[in-house]
Amino acid sequence: MKQSRLINIQLLLHTVGSLLFFEAVFMFIATVVAFFYHESDFLPLFYSSCITLAAALCSFFFIRKDPNTQFEKRDGYLFVTLVWIVFSLFGSLPFLLGGYSHSIVDAFFESMSGFTTTGATTFAGVEMLPHGILFWRSLMCWLGGMGIIILSLAIIPFFGIGGMQLYAAEIPGPQKTKLHPRVTQTAKLLWGIYSSLTLVQMLLLKIGGMNMFDAVCHSFSSISATGISTKNAGISYWNSPFMEYVLIAFMFITGINYGVIYSVLRGNFKSLYQNEELRFYLAFIVLFSLIVGVGLYTSQHLGVEESARTASFQVVSLLTGSGFVTTNYLAWTPFLWTLLLFLMLVGGCAGSATSGIKVVRVSLLLKNSHNEFKRLLHPNAVMPVKFNKKVVSPQIITNILAFVALYVLIIIGSVLFFTAMGFGFDESVGSAVSFLGNVGSGFGKFGPMDNYSQFPTLAKCYASFLMLAGRLEIFTVLFVLTPSFWKR
Repeated sequence: MKQSRLINIQLLLHTVGSLLFFEAVFMFIATVVAFFYHESDFLPLFYSSCITLAAALCSFFFIRKDPNTQFEKRDGYLFVTLVWIVFSLFGSLPFLLGGYSHSIVDAFFESMSGFTTTGATTFAGVEMLPHGILFWRSLMCWLGGMGIIILSLAIIPFFGIGGMQLYAAEIPGPQKTKLHPRVTQTAKLLWGIYSSLTLVQMLLLKIGGMNMFDAVCHSFSSISATGISTKNAGISYWNSPFMEYVLIAFMFITGINYGVIYSVLRGNFKSLYQNEELRFYLAFIVLFSLIVGVGLYTSQHLGVEESARTASFQVVSLLTGSGFVTTNYLAWTPFLWTLLLFLMLVGGCAGSATSGIKVVRVSLLLKNSHNEFKRLLHPNAVMPVKFNKKVVSPQIITNILAFVALYVLIIIGSVLFFTAMGFGFDESVGSAVSFLGNVGSGFGKFGPMDNYSQFPTLAKCYASFLMLAGRLEIFTVLFVLTPSFWKR
């Protein structure tokens, strides 16, 4: 029996450092934006891109790796975790060097929030930030939406056989969608679809009345399910039903499995109604939009169209973890924002740019529970769980049960942590669900119209951990922290 080797540190550091070339290039693009607007953020962004490029060059040329070594599964999990942490560290440099963040922790929190598409911020007012920094915030979200490793696999071929381990460690969901037998081609197709959707949304927002800069930033933020804005009032700044409907449509698309989107683009429209997860996803949206819409119509005295639009916007936004808001939902009745809290837990479809538990896991748990009730009456009957007309293996059901149980336990532990930090129960529950689900919007004094500037330093560090764990589906990060991971 082949014995598992220890972690190849040189291979990891060489490859992680090499990927910083990508971050340096994108940071330089933000530098060009800052130069175009002639604002104070040009030098911080320029210095940051130079430092990032220097680190990449040092890693590539001075840290040697054995050309015959490949990524094993253990390397893959550690590599993916390290990439997100390292990218967040270097991504925080513009905030720190420019003095826009008050501390290293604040800058790292902002960067981690961007790359994990959480959208939580420590900035009391984003309109005070220069254009280059606003663009960098949105660009980080866009890069993190589809995934840093997926981008790397789409561009560079040197991962070789180990690419599948990296893909499996980063892509969300209990089953990994492959659009092509070769994982590099799958990565290219995913990024191609992602970029095309971004461009279409950008043009629609420009037609709706945004200037090009705001259209680009909001498209980056929306298609990545992040929800940050260039305005303090968010999307409400424009007071445009057309823009809200555009965002509803693209937030909805963001929550769909990219495998389904790819099938539709190839002309297979049957996949829209044949995919069971998509039907569950749509049912969640229609049901909760109807309930919230009726609640707003009766309690907030809004018109029929405005009630339907506001309800649909918030339901789709929080279900997909986008976090965009058009109104302060905490001013609604407790019943309505409790429903929204549940949606924040669920998340979108597997294989999408969203986080959370995922619709497929919730639906399979419901099906498995239904079968367990039937087994009480028919204990000898064989009743496998089926999804998309295929039998789901017991191993996948066990994995889902473990994931959901761990997800809930982390939320409970996080609520205890935040209450121990002195937060109220509403703030603690909202923060735990929001950070782990990469939503950004919370409850109480950290609600949709507020920010996390008053978060204590320790709470920001823990929140950064939750954001990373949620974006990488918990197991990837927690596995690296277990003692067994580091044993031969």
